Amino acid sequence: MAFTRNIFLVGPMGAGKSTIGKQLAQQLKMEFFDSDREIESKAGVDIDWIFDVEGEAGFRVRETEMIKELTEKQGIVLATGGGAVVELENRKVLGGRGVVVYLDVSLEQQLERTRRDRRRPLISQADNPEEAIKRLHDERAPIYEELSDYKISTDHGSVRQVAKQIVDLLLSED
Repeated sequence: MAFTRNIFLVGPMGAGKSTIGKQLAQQLKMEFFDSDREIESKAGVDIDWIFDVEGEAGFRVRETEMIKELTEKQGIVLATGGGAVVELENRKVLGGRGVVVYLDVSLEQQLERTRRDRRRPLISQADNPEEAIKRLHDERAPIYEELSDYKISTDHGSVRQVAKQIVDLLLSED
């Protein structure tokens, strides 16, 4: 299975971008990157700390720099943070340097998958996490839709099955 174009995964938190991205990279024998983990590695601190000290605006600057850097690589699978698409510059880079796959998830599944996760500052710091997730969904879903080349639901099927579904789509276009 030779797929040489970059594959960028976008979608909300809890959609499975990192987990599915690792499996997808393995199936296609590509290198995997997670922009959030790369930001943490470069900064030497976790994203919560960046949000606490620099705010969301400071984090978004770091995120844009990292996405530019990572998308210059060839033949990678990149899992982006849920809010990466908010910045127009990120959308241009992602759309211009690879295939964008929107991993969609129902609000019910998203709530279930993120319920106990404390590493997501936009919901862990919210007074009402459920309302915050719904608001983010309403704001970002149209952007994911517009940016993506493909849309895949992650509500059903195993990680391996969803990754295989993406592989099949990508290889059918090549």
